[in-house]
Amino acid sequence: MIVAVTAKGTHLSDEVDPRFGRAPYILIVDTETMEYESLDNSENVNAFKGAGIQAATMVADKGAEVLLTGYCGPNAFKTVQAAGVKVVNDVTGTIKQAVETFLSGNVQYSEGANTEGHW
Repeated sequence: MIVAVTAKGTHLSDEVDPRFGRAPYILIVDTETMEYESLDNSENVNAFKGAGIQAATMVADKGAEVLLTGYCGPNAFKTVQAAGVKVVNDVTGTIKQAVETFLSGNVQYSEGANTEGHW
């Protein structure tokens, strides 16, 4: 399975960034092999608006089935949901820990946004 994880850095040992649209990186991780690709999200970090929608499009284009993040605003949530990507909010720790927690089944899919966005 392919999962997207918001990240403060470009490696599995880096911390999860709690912001979806404005995270500096998004790691696309193959949960079967733990191989990953780091996406530079810097264009969205300082965007006036639409950062979450742009990040959601990027995640969907990479074939992610699940997004692991801290907070996902309403517009971004609608966009990933429309693309068939499930969202797990309130994720913390390193990218590797987040993926391992997901694989253990110890997560709950979100029913909606958990922030107003723009933070």
